[in-house]
Amino acid sequence: MVCPLKCRKSKRGVPEIKRPLVVSILILTITNMNFKTRQLKQRIQHFNGSLILYQIPLIRTKFTEGIKYLAQAGECYWLVTDTSVIAKSLRDKSRFISIDFRKFNEKEKDIMGYGAKIDYSDGNGLLYETHKYHLTDFPLDEIRLFFVDDTLMLPSEY
Repeated sequence: MVCPLKCRKSKRGVPEIKRPLVVSILILTITNMNFKTRQLKQRIQHFNGSLILYQIPLIRTKFTEGIKYLAQAGECYWLVTDTSVIAKSLRDKSRFISIDFRKFNEKEKDIMGYGAKIDYSDGNGLLYETHKYHLTDFPLDEIRLFFVDDTLMLPSEY
């Protein structure tokens, strides 16, 4: 009888299962993603202060070198744009806006009905707005950003 799982006999006579190519690629991709996520987390912690400010031309908000790195390495320019637009609209409520992104695991996603959320608050527990996202490709499970004086920044850059 031929094994449907592409088995072969080992030296001991016990069938060995060859890992299909698709599974091998998936494992390699997940491992690579985990490495990139860890590397991104580590590198954004080293930004402090910023000599250069960048600008989103359409809405004229600024962002720091740390945010630029996050956007490039995390491939999340959408996060920079979305958070800048919403935080700018909240300026009349506070000059300091804390932005908390959180991605949900599968179980939480089923319960909540969406995959991630971004909370906009004053940093002291007063919540201004929450935005829900059904899908996200952002590599980190959570991150906090600050929006101060029309500038989006990492907490270490404040």
